[in-house]
Amino acid sequence: MKVKKAVIPAAGLGTRFLPATKAMAKEMLPIVDKPTIQFIVEEALKSGIEDILIVTGKAKRPIEDHFDANLELEMNLKEKGKTDLLKLVEETTDVNLHFIRQSHPKGLGHAVLQARAFVGNEPFVVMLGDDLMEDEVPLTKQLIDDYEKTHASTIAVMDVPHEDTSKYGIIDPGMQVDKGLYNVKNFVEKPSPDKAPSDLAIIGRYLLTPEIFDVLAKQAPGAGDEIQLTDAIDTLNKTQRVFARQFTGKRFDVGDKFGFMKTSIEYGLTHPEVKDNLKKYLIDLGKELAADAPEQTEAPAKQDKTTNKA
Repeated sequence: MKVKKAVIPAAGLGTRFLPATKAMAKEMLPIVDKPTIQFIVEEALKSGIEDILIVTGKAKRPIEDHFDANLELEMNLKEKGKTDLLKLVEETTDVNLHFIRQSHPKGLGHAVLQARAFVGNEPFVVMLGDDLMEDEVPLTKQLIDDYEKTHASTIAVMDVPHEDTSKYGIIDPGMQVDKGLYNVKNFVEKPSPDKAPSDLAIIGRYLLTPEIFDVLAKQAPGAGDEIQLTDAIDTLNKTQRVFARQFTGKRFDVGDKFGFMKTSIEYGLTHPEVKDNLKKYLIDLGKELAADAPEQTEAPAKQDKTTNKA
């Protein structure tokens, strides 16, 4: 059975970006001129996904509006001959999107459970909006290609610094069955570095079989008193194989302020409208910061400790 459906959880409160997210969906914060959620939708479409369900919550209506037609705006752009801008606007409307509300924020596992009726008895992908992935082959497509060989759930992972394991779900990898593809012994949600079984962290792309819904429906709350998707995957792994695909491309973490700023700068350096001015600005800023930095005192010369022999 082909993988044609994707679920994008977007019901979080976005507290890391307050006050901007008090009345605005975090997923609509732009990287230069494109909302972060649009990058996720584009990855899904490039991977062959045909139907997308976005799980939303309060203050998330702008997401629906963004992917809806805006006839007044489109007419205005047509009349003024702004065909390039019109094309950009129309790119967001030719997508087969569905929406459902997660009324109570009970964790990622609970958000995914809301997709049960939409998914039915099919394999599907879960794509988190905090991670933007860049590779020659989209990461979601890599997971789909793996599924076509194994017909099993496959989770995307990548190496993270050992001291950061407490921020992620971590896998205990078993045998490597193909290049970059591992059997998984266990999944551990946010272990402390001294208890982490590896440095391979789950990074926001999951291909799951529909049996995950039976597990999620019975899953007890875990870390943060929420229903954790990682815990449910670990339970699923006890009854059917679950693999991990090691991602070797570039990951942009837009889940916190600093990661978001870095992503905006790097994307801006490739954007045709701003890249030249941004590059010049960064070079000038670097010179200015270097000039303001305190002068380094010259290190004293090392004494020659060799002795002369008579």
